[in-house]
Amino acid sequence: MNSAEDRRNIGAGYRNGRGGAATGSVNKDCSPHPSLSDSLEGEIRAFLTDEDELHTYDDLTKVNPVTPTTVLKCLQARYRVKVFYTHAGCTLVALNPFQPIPHLYSLDVMKQYHCAPQPQEFKPHIFIVAEEAYRNVQGQLQPVNQSLVVSGESGAGKTWTSRCLMKYYATVAASSSVVKSQDTVEKIERRVLDSNPIMEAFGNACTLRNNNSSRFGKYIQLQLDRCQLLVGASVQTYLLEKTRVADQPTNERNFHVFYQMMKGATDEQRKEWKMPLGQHFVWLPKAEKTIEEDCFLDTVEALDHLGINEERQRQIFRILAGLLQLGNVYFSPPMNESQPCDVEEHSKVFLQRAAELLCVPAEELQQCFRVRTLQAGKQSVLKPCSQADCGMRRDCLAKVIYAQLFEWLVTFINNSICADKSTWCNFIGVLDVYGFECFHINNLEQLCINYANEKLQQHFVAHYLRAQQEEYVSEGLQWSFVKYQDNQSCLDLIEGSPVSVFSLLNEASRLNRASDANTFRARLEKELRENINISWDKFSMVPHFTVAHYAGKVDYHIEGMVEKNKDPVPPELISLLEKSENSLLHQIFSEKETDNVTSKGLSKVTVVSKFKNSLESLMKILHTTTPHYTRCIKPNPDCKPLTFKKEEVIMQLEACGIVETIHISAAGFPIRIPFRSFIQRYRLIAKHSRLKSQSHFSDLEADSSDIHQQQVEQVLEVVSPSLCVDCEKRSLWVHCGKTKVFLTQSMLDLLEDQRKKILSQCAFTIQCCWLRYQRRIRHARWNSATLIQAVVRSWLVRRQVHRWHRAATVIQNTWRRWRDLLKSLAEAELDDAEDFAEEEVLALNPAISEVGSVQLSTIQEPVTVRGWPMGLALASAPSITVSLTATGFQKMMSLMASLNLPARRGEYKAETNQYTQGIASIRAQPKGSVKLHFRRSPLLYADRKPELKTDVTGFNEILLEKTE
Repeated sequence: MNSAEDRRNIGAGYRNGRGGAATGSVNKDCSPHPSLSDSLEGEIRAFLTDEDELHTYDDLTKVNPVTPTTVLKCLQARYRVKVFYTHAGCTLVALNPFQPIPHLYSLDVMKQYHCAPQPQEFKPHIFIVAEEAYRNVQGQLQPVNQSLVVSGESGAGKTWTSRCLMKYYATVAASSSVVKSQDTVEKIERRVLDSNPIMEAFGNACTLRNNNSSRFGKYIQLQLDRCQLLVGASVQTYLLEKTRVADQPTNERNFHVFYQMMKGATDEQRKEWKMPLGQHFVWLPKAEKTIEEDCFLDTVEALDHLGINEERQRQIFRILAGLLQLGNVYFSPPMNESQPCDVEEHSKVFLQRAAELLCVPAEELQQCFRVRTLQAGKQSVLKPCSQADCGMRRDCLAKVIYAQLFEWLVTFINNSICADKSTWCNFIGVLDVYGFECFHINNLEQLCINYANEKLQQHFVAHYLRAQQEEYVSEGLQWSFVKYQDNQSCLDLIEGSPVSVFSLLNEASRLNRASDANTFRARLEKELRENINISWDKFSMVPHFTVAHYAGKVDYHIEGMVEKNKDPVPPELISLLEKSENSLLHQIFSEKETDNVTSKGLSKVTVVSKFKNSLESLMKILHTTTPHYTRCIKPNPDCKPLTFKKEEVIMQLEACGIVETIHISAAGFPIRIPFRSFIQRYRLIAKHSRLKSQSHFSDLEADSSDIHQQQVEQVLEVVSPSLCVDCEKRSLWVHCGKTKVFLTQSMLDLLEDQRKKILSQCAFTIQCCWLRYQRRIRHARWNSATLIQAVVRSWLVRRQVHRWHRAATVIQNTWRRWRDLLKSLAEAELDDAEDFAEEEVLALNPAISEVGSVQLSTIQEPVTVRGWPMGLALASAPSITVSLTATGFQKMMSLMASLNLPARRGEYKAETNQYTQGIASIRAQPKGSVKLHFRRSPLLYADRKPELKTDVTGFNEILLEKTE
């Protein structure tokens, strides 16, 4: 590891007094700050001159000078070489490549970051943020809950980033479980991961900015036990955009699950859902567009893994199919205003299908659309609805059903994956909320979404930008505050008390009268005209108001905003759904709270009030956790792969406060190290210096900050004595606060270089001692080995000689015994010659007796040839018949042991009959000649060596050789 990496690692370990990403500025020259006479434009040009090195800045705090232009150029250079993650102080900047990068999120990469001693040593990655949060839980005596805040515009990659974070924790926090069985661990991991595709299918949609845009906010708590192992999870959702079910913006799509059903259903399912091929649904625009998320099988598989059985799935999809049928129902105005509207003729079949799929009577469903029930005292009055009211009630029914179904799914998921409170003690939260939105037409949904982003931006400002500068003051630094964009005035405009946009909107919603856009605009202008964050275009014909958000100005249309805030649900629709024969639909609306409706049918809790309360509870959770920020940047508005638009990126950098974050981190003293940690790392500088006799360090356990500060001063005096003399110069390099040492990057480099020199000297000394010790040991071992080898060799030689003597003695004794045995056998056979005197011997041909051989080729019948003292015949050819006769068991065994005929397969057949008749015989066709030996016993020649050229081997060859 080179010195630059060492310095980066040190910054990573001590930034802000806790483990985090490295921060600090690397200056081209040795001075920590540029002189006032230098031109900023000149510095920017000088910095951007070396374009080949811009992509190497893995932390934007190293950029000098810090301007939007230099930051933008660095990000562009890194994006060009396909590097998509960059540190920016306490945040991580993630650029969306708009194309799959599988190797960047593989299992091997996860293990690499999880098992690394210092993950900051590796390239910037979302896994560094994840691992830092995980180690913060592990490395504390009383672990603090962690939160990973993923923010950015719609289409910037927040959903993908959250998905990667969940996959990372499900992998590293469940892979080493030793308490639970592996099946249980895999089940928890699988259910946590399967909750994601379900939430995306029912809560995400394809918009102009993003093919997989989250239309709701979610905060996922990954629950960890005392061993920091994953035991469960829970999901909190915020503000589902349910209006998308019945009203899709131009060139945008409905929720993914509807298109999954249309494209992935089987013929049997289409028949059950009454969705034939080619059927057009009004609420499914852009159905011909196919995206990656249109995978019905993945959603069904996830439902199975979460424990939703087939019957419950059938009920869910029948409800969704019924909602699509409602979208094709239209009403025609009546001839008489006193009469209710009629359902158009071509829409009746869709109304009938919707009623069947929702398991409600078609007549009652039609009646709820056409007639309104009013309470007049204790009596109910039926009032016909206008054509617009009928359409509104139809849309209202679809929205309330989908919203309640989504809420039921979230509850079921939590019941499925949430662990018991007694089994977990900490959590890591992943926050994925909709990004800042500014469309051509913005209404209440965009106002709430941008309000949530304002709250998150305020949390970031309060936690880092403001807190970091306040730390300078608390530590006694003379600090000139860096200006940053504080959005508190915008939040006061939206949610402030006593008068704000939300309060006026709730006031208008609670009035029991029809809302008027112009009246509400006049009310806003009257009450909020002094706030600089709101403005109006007096020449516009459309009632609206403009809010100056931290990310830019947004025009909000007032038309329909009050009605959306009321979110009225006709009670007769709820009563109808409670009677549904669909058990799931009946369960959802039977358990629905009824205390939200007053006697007059007006909702007590408006949309903005409910959203504001849920968002405040989320912020309370975030304030009790240690946050980690990831800023997702959208490189281009068209979602094109590897396309970088400078204008698009610079707006997001300024809106998210990235430049201010980098500037505050890089300016002044970006490196902050507690006294104890500083002494623990750099005390060796003073100990191994010339001032060693003057340097005395007390125990690190001492809590006196004065003692620690003195020790810090000793280290700084050793490193750079000139700093202690020149106070003005020292204030630019280092400052000792009350509990921390504040350093510039240049001072940190100086400390690290000095520490590296001392460690090198110590390492050299250790190496010398070690080499000397190794050589001594090696020499002693060589001498010992030489002595051992000499002793072993002498012992081996003595043992070998002894073995040779014993073997020679055994061979001699064996040979003598064998020779005596042969002699005794020969003598015994000579002694048995008289045994053949009594036997009848056939008269032999004189020629045979004379020459000792006989030609048997003319003999037709087998003949018996008797040899003396033992009957023996050897064949020179395979086609002969020879009978051998031996008397006595010893002779018979000698014959069987010594006779060896050439092995010619298939040319002769040898048979013995000594066991039955006392005669050994070899039979074959008479062919060739036979040589017989009659004079002496063949055993006398058993020690002779036969010739190797003959075809006959063994004992037979000896006989032939001696008789020739």
